[in-house]
Amino acid sequence: MNGNIVGDSSNPQLRIRSIDRNSVDFVLSNTQLSVANSLRRTMIAEVPTMAIDLVQFIDNTSVLADEFLAHRLGLVPLVSHNVDKFKYTRDCTCAEYCKDCSVEFTLHVKCTEPGTRVVYSTELISSNKDVVPVTEGDDKGVILLKLRKGQEINLHCVAKKGVAKEHAKWSPCAAVGFEYDPHNNLRHLDYWYEKSIKDEWPLSKNAEEEPENDPDAPFDYKAEPTTFYFNVETVGSLDPQAVVLKATRVLQEKLGALQLALDEDQNTDANTNMDDAEPWV
Repeated sequence: MNGNIVGDSSNPQLRIRSIDRNSVDFVLSNTQLSVANSLRRTMIAEVPTMAIDLVQFIDNTSVLADEFLAHRLGLVPLVSHNVDKFKYTRDCTCAEYCKDCSVEFTLHVKCTEPGTRVVYSTELISSNKDVVPVTEGDDKGVILLKLRKGQEINLHCVAKKGVAKEHAKWSPCAAVGFEYDPHNNLRHLDYWYEKSIKDEWPLSKNAEEEPENDPDAPFDYKAEPTTFYFNVETVGSLDPQAVVLKATRVLQEKLGALQLALDEDQNTDANTNMDDAEPWV
C-alpha cells in the first residue's frame, strides 16, 4: 500500500507514504485547500469513538478528589473498532443508558500491603469484551491513581458514543500534522527571522516532494495549493486508516445532506413560481 496512488487524475488522489499501528503519513493531491482542511477538522472532531461519560463513586479514600479522577477516567482511550454498532444516547429509546448505546465499567481496588499500589486503566472491568482500555504489548495502560495502605477506590462507569465536537475525550487523534507549500512559494507565510530564513526555519521532509520556485521569477498571485501532507497519529482507539475512512464518510454524508436540502429548496421555489403564474385561458 505504501507509495500507491489511489484515485484517477480527474479526482483527488491519495498516496500513502507510511503506515503503522498508530499513525499514517499520506499525501492528498489534486484538490483544494478547503477540502483538505475539512478532512483534517473532521478527523479531529467528528469521527465517533467510545469514552467514559458517567462515573458513580461508591467509595473513594484516595488523595484524588472525585471530580479529578472522573476527568482522568474520561480521557482513557477505549478500543472503538465496533463503535458503529452503538447508538448515540440521543438516538436511543432507553431512559438513561443500555447495552445498545453504552458500555459499563467497574473498578474496585484496595491497598492492603505497605507501600504504594498503582491502579492502571487495564483494571477497569468492562461489560463488553470489544470495548476495553487501549493497551500496547505488555503495557498495563494509563496510570489512574496511586493508593497507600488502607486506601480504597470503588466506582462504576458508563462509556458512551460521542464525537470530539462535544468533548475532546472522544477524539480518535492525538495529533494531525498538516502542511502544504513547504517552500512557501505561495507566500502564505511571513517568516520572522534575524539573519537567515533557511537557517532559522529549516524545511520539513515534505520539501523533497516539491521544487522550489526561482526567487527571481515573477510571482503568480493566482496560484493555489493542490498538494497537502498529512500525518495522522491516533490514541489507539481506532486504526489510523479507519480514522481517515470514517472522516471521509462523514464528509460525504454532510455533502449529501446539503445537496438534498438544496434540491428540495429548488423544487419548492419552482412549485411556488408555478402557483403564482397566470392561469391559462
